Amino acid sequence: MIRKLFGKKTEEPGRSGKFIVIDGPDGTGKTTQIELLAKTLSETGYDGAVFDFPQYSTASAGPLEKYLGGDYGEVGPEPASIFYAVDRFDASFKLRESLHAGKVILSNRYVTSNAGHQGAKIEDKQERIKFYKWLDHLEYGIFNVPKPDLNIILHIPSEMSWELIQERGRTQNRKTDIHEQDRHHLEMAEQVYLEIAELFPNTRLIECVEDGRLLAPIEIHTKIWELVRRITLKDFPPHHS
Repeated sequence: MIRKLFGKKTEEPGRSGKFIVIDGPDGTGKTTQIELLAKTLSETGYDGAVFDFPQYSTASAGPLEKYLGGDYGEVGPEPASIFYAVDRFDASFKLRESLHAGKVILSNRYVTSNAGHQGAKIEDKQERIKFYKWLDHLEYGIFNVPKPDLNIILHIPSEMSWELIQERGRTQNRKTDIHEQDRHHLEMAEQVYLEIAELFPNTRLIECVEDGRLLAPIEIHTKIWELVRRITLKDFPPHHS
């Protein structure tokens, strides 16, 4: 679902856009970092759009919302991944349209989220690697969703993200899903996301904690912007250039 557009809304159909994903376990501040990156890109002269996954309250996310609400009970990594993949397939047409218009696309979660959360259900590393290959074929092969130019994984120790999730639930009166309620899942997801950052192409890790201190959002954004500027936008000047 396109949550917001940023920039001057111009189109450059002659050049393909850029696609950046911000991902990581629950409680790592992905939404805040997406907002900060969109603001910096707009101020720098780039046009783009922000996509959010899952696309809550849409038809394509119906089974997914039931799964996250616990309606289906225990669901294995493959069937659960299909729920997410169908939702991304639904969004892929607008996503590809925006890329063809030469825009910078930001996505809050993407295929790496499937790998992180569903991979966290698989204890054996070799079995997880088999799952990653299966998932790559499902999402990029069968459903043919666009591939990101850069996946950014935010890392916070699981005990800290657990506390942040609980605090968010209290202050925002926000209902938590089955992943956020499961502390063991959060611990496993942390380790799996670290693994993904090493194994997946075009993927970089951002450490959000230094010397036991959670960095301020603007400090984390500075790290993200450096990666985006140096890797993704290196040969992709803004529209006003």
